[in-house]
Amino acid sequence: MALPDGIILTWYGDDFTGAAAVMEVLTFSGLPAVLFLDTPTQAQLEQFPDARALGVASTARTHSPAWMADNLPSVFSTLGELSHGIVHYKVCTTLDSSASVGSIGKAIEIGAEVLQCHCVPVLIAAPQMRRFQFYGHLFASIGDRTYRLDRHPVMSRHPVTPIAESDVARHIEAQSESISMDCIDVDKIKNTAKALKVIEELDQSQLSGLTLDSIDAESETAAGALIWEAQRTCRFVVGSQGVEYALIRHWQEQGWIPDTYVETGIGATDRMAVVSGSVSQITEDQINWSCNNGFTPLRFDALAALGNEQDLTREIANVVAQAVELIKQEHIPLVFAARGSDDPVFQAVKSRIQSENLDSHQINRRLGQSLGEVLQQIIQQTGIRRAVISGGDTSGYATQQLGIFALTALAPTIPGASLFKAHAEGNMDGLEIALKGGQMGSTDYFARIRDGGGTR
Repeated sequence: MALPDGIILTWYGDDFTGAAAVMEVLTFSGLPAVLFLDTPTQAQLEQFPDARALGVASTARTHSPAWMADNLPSVFSTLGELSHGIVHYKVCTTLDSSASVGSIGKAIEIGAEVLQCHCVPVLIAAPQMRRFQFYGHLFASIGDRTYRLDRHPVMSRHPVTPIAESDVARHIEAQSESISMDCIDVDKIKNTAKALKVIEELDQSQLSGLTLDSIDAESETAAGALIWEAQRTCRFVVGSQGVEYALIRHWQEQGWIPDTYVETGIGATDRMAVVSGSVSQITEDQINWSCNNGFTPLRFDALAALGNEQDLTREIANVVAQAVELIKQEHIPLVFAARGSDDPVFQAVKSRIQSENLDSHQINRRLGQSLGEVLQQIIQQTGIRRAVISGGDTSGYATQQLGIFALTALAPTIPGASLFKAHAEGNMDGLEIALKGGQMGSTDYFARIRDGGGTR
């Protein structure tokens, strides 16, 4: 037996970096995949005749349930038509969501209705990324330590969706009034037949979600087997790129794909730029390390995103001029809106938003779009062909500014933040670009992109 011909999986990412992470898992395991930055046209689809999986990136993680109700049904329908197989709604490995922002519960309701599924498997864990679900509870690692998610030093104090519940089923159930959530734990999941029986015995008049434990290679493979075998009745799946890691392990165990992994890089360059809108501790450490190792810091005044268009345009022009001059002098500019969550500018932005009752999502979007415009002008004026955008939400908004319609994977770095090739109609076509979520990457990540990626 072998995998079916054609498109075997489609996915929709609730942020750009996460959507890209799915593509890299598939591509570097030997299954060509392409990520579109909007629902693709037929002409765009025809440019990738060898693709076995297709994805669409979005900024759904930053939006309300009302936005989801308006936007998700049509894209889920399209993805369901493009493949007769699994449709995956991709969420973050750290479960970023709440009842009001990026609601996973709402996405499950919509996807289940559009694709006519009474049960939705949910796999957040990705052991290869040191994200584990054990008896229903999610754990995530930083450095050499692993934390239960509600005690995680980053996620417990996330500026938009702080996590107070580590039980994945309870976290999602709190985001919906119509979903009954349960868990297939690490003991049950190892027997695929028994796990499938759990699904078969569910009340089909009730929308159910089943979170899947995954802590190691064995349980991850078992989770992949369950998702693959259950797709006849549960083709809509929710989870992180752990879904694809699990499927790959199952396909390899079955002998359907080779047990290989792309390891090579694409070579170093000194002509590149970085823009960052992330305020996470991990990104702060990356910025600090990079500025001591060959990158030149350049602050973008985030307060300008709260001002009028004239002020914002002036700040963009000012930063672009400085960055262009740095590149002429053979330096690598690292444009950042904040050093971290304790940065005085970030605190001033938060204070202004609260005191003036501003829309934080609109400000976040305006800042991300501005950083995208900065990068666009830098590329146009200098001709550089490699760039990094740091921050999941920032990546979504900034990439839209570049006129890119699709991405394919070029070289691995760390799981979840590889180096990509941009596909566009204009001069951004062929741009080598990395999209890094705030919580992702080694301390020397920007240097790894400068050096062209490749595994260590």
